Amino acid sequence: MPATPFYRDPAWLLELRRGVRASFPATPGLVAWGLVMGVAMVKSGLAVPWAIVISLLVYAGSAQLAVLPLIAAAQPFWIIALAAFVTNLRFMIYSVSLRRWFEVYSRRRRAVLGYFTGDFTFAMFMERVAREGEFAHRDAWFLGACGYNWVMWQVTSIVGILAATAIPGEWGLQFAGTLALLALAVPLCLEWPGLAGAAVAAPIAVLARDLPFGLGLFAGIIAGIAAAVAVDALVARRKAAAQRAGDQLS
Repeated sequence: MPATPFYRDPAWLLELRRGVRASFPATPGLVAWGLVMGVAMVKSGLAVPWAIVISLLVYAGSAQLAVLPLIAAAQPFWIIALAAFVTNLRFMIYSVSLRRWFEVYSRRRRAVLGYFTGDFTFAMFMERVAREGEFAHRDAWFLGACGYNWVMWQVTSIVGILAATAIPGEWGLQFAGTLALLALAVPLCLEWPGLAGAAVAAPIAVLARDLPFGLGLFAGIIAGIAAAVAVDALVARRKAAAQRAGDQLS
């Protein structure tokens, strides 16, 4: 008798539903973010069909916002691709953190989970494993959480794309994406690494704005990343030194 497929296992399905429910609190943010992203894509000059295709295939809000000004300015493809790559570098860190929890699964299943991974779902999953450790059917829980986010994002993004055609251009909503990106970036400046990165990246990007192909932006990004990494390492060393000093005193 053939084995029951994993996706028909009641325990697997239970974890899938738990993952979906765990994502419910993020719904208001997802709706707002998806609508803004949809409107921003069309108001930046993308045709509706292309905006829908990008939303479905790319599924990376911050990267989409980063490349929209470059697409609107008709920059070369390699500049656009590089901007998306740099913006999504954080997912390399996510994948390293997730590897130990999913390495027992097949490459195909890991690839699917990798596509659906988002910032919020990554944070939720890492919080759960920090609390409970390795739990059964964690792939189902992760897929449920990520799948719910993906569906909400696509629905609201496409609604925003279609609605944008009815919004008058004089409303100036082509800047909605930039404002949304600022809303994500500002909280990062509450920590020293994020503040250092912003403090270094902003003036360099402005001073180098006349470089060809928009390379001033990349100069600012690279300098900001380097500054943030350096400050993060310095903060980590100081914390470690303080911890050692505390251990010696005790």
